[in-house]
Amino acid sequence: MHTVIRNGRLIDPANHRDETADIYIAAGRIAAIGAAPTGFTVQKEIDARGKWVLPGLVDLRAHLREPGQKRKGSIASETRAAAAAGITTLCCAPDTSPVIDTVAVVELIRRRSSEAGMAHVLPLAALTPGLAGEQISEMHSLVQAGCVAVSNGKSPMANTLVLRRAMEYAAGLDIPVLLYSEDPWLGASGCVHEGVVSTRLGLPGIPACAEVIAVGRDLLLIEQTGVRAHFSQLSSARAVELVAAAQARGVPVTADVSAHQLYLTEMDVGQFNSLCHVRPPLRSQRDREGLRAALAEGVITAVCSDHQPHDTDAKLAPFPATEPGISALETLLPLTLRLAEEKVLSLHEAIGRITWQPAGIIGQSVGTLGLGARADICIVDPERYWTVSTKTLVSRGKNTPFMGWELKGAVSHTLLDGKLVYENAH
Repeated sequence: MHTVIRNGRLIDPANHRDETADIYIAAGRIAAIGAAPTGFTVQKEIDARGKWVLPGLVDLRAHLREPGQKRKGSIASETRAAAAAGITTLCCAPDTSPVIDTVAVVELIRRRSSEAGMAHVLPLAALTPGLAGEQISEMHSLVQAGCVAVSNGKSPMANTLVLRRAMEYAAGLDIPVLLYSEDPWLGASGCVHEGVVSTRLGLPGIPACAEVIAVGRDLLLIEQTGVRAHFSQLSSARAVELVAAAQARGVPVTADVSAHQLYLTEMDVGQFNSLCHVRPPLRSQRDREGLRAALAEGVITAVCSDHQPHDTDAKLAPFPATEPGISALETLLPLTLRLAEEKVLSLHEAIGRITWQPAGIIGQSVGTLGLGARADICIVDPERYWTVSTKTLVSRGKNTPFMGWELKGAVSHTLLDGKLVYENAH
């Protein structure tokens, strides 16, 4: 279908574009910007006056719960939520059940996402079979089947030799390794940040050094092997300092942060608020400010959702027995745009952190409005406020500490390969 989006403010940080112009779409790709291409016949028109036309968002970590935990969510339900959030490309974490360690599981995920047709789902291959950390997975066949990177999910790697061998294998294949770094012994029994709140509430803590020590070890292995590595969901200021120093030495490493870590701290746990039970845990205010500074300095180049939908029962037990995680797809865009309002980032930097920059980390040519690019587009009403509630969240998971927050910036349309997959006229 030939589609034109008229009168919108096109913001494309990848191409340094910021202008009011029409955008023409044909055969699922961007055919022209400004003037219509020769022979273009408009079949569908979208008026974006007063709105921003952005590249579809790219999310480096989402747990879609399928296969294995369909009571919490499914590829169909969670990609529908992604479309409502303006996210057109997302990485599916490998800790499904069964784990993404066979070609059959990769093919299942790709088929289900294709059937749903709401977002491009890119599977992350397990670094080790079953995420057990004992031997190396068949990375080559998994990448051939459609995985864009390898990851240890949220399973800390205890065996340093296995991690080194896995990095060497990935380096030989030239595929990125996404690392969740946590010392498996220091953080094993904790459920909140080790600090004043854990002491006051009598909860077992996870010290910041559990992350810092693991990041330090991983950086040495990255230098040793030359692998393209990416740190997922950093939570401590000290770990970020280590990454910054490595980047300054020319080590090929990048990092991201979960959006909630840029706003919440251990203090939000309050009186055992299980909606704030996340992994890695919410840390101190000093850590939060360190993460924001690293984002502003370009040490951290991507913001992810770390979307983890849960059923209601998962958050009703005593705090340590509840399941960690936040339903976070639909708050990713407004929370990131709020960083621009708070002058942490410029508007272009904020949008870049959730479009072309995460796309570059996994080697995908998305997150841009360049000519000939895939027409994955998100149209946003930047002045519209909305309140996070069980009614406004499309995801099956309603578990978010942002419940009741009034957020600014609402998606009105999402296009995937030029096809309208979400529309909210209100």
